Amino acid sequence: MRISELKGSVVFVNFWASWCPPCIEEVPSIEALFRNLSGNQKFKMITILYRDDLVRISNTARQQGYTFPIYRDPDGSAATEFGITGVPETFIIDKKGTLRDKVIGPYDWDSEKVSATLLYLINE
Repeated sequence: MRISELKGSVVFVNFWASWCPPCIEEVPSIEALFRNLSGNQKFKMITILYRDDLVRISNTARQQGYTFPIYRDPDGSAATEFGITGVPETFIIDKKGTLRDKVIGPYDWDSEKVSATLLYLINE
């Protein structure tokens, strides 16, 4: 994904890892959020593996039926840029590129509150 593809979209960025139990707990709700909003052209989801194996995770994700996009950060530059302190960490960025929320730890992304908030940002 190129940064130019994100302009004008609300962007959900989640750092996670398969070795992190809270991350694994959170993944089904990320998938549900992705399925709920992936048809909206103004919403983009980026999940970034933190110190993990993309090939192994891709196979596991396929087996579990996960369809959300998974990227890797081989040199840790994205983690450094976002200033993450651990995983999971999630960032919500509005259409202007402004950080609107940062969530440290697992969260229920498949809630009405989250959907309403993201739709508000999308329609802003």
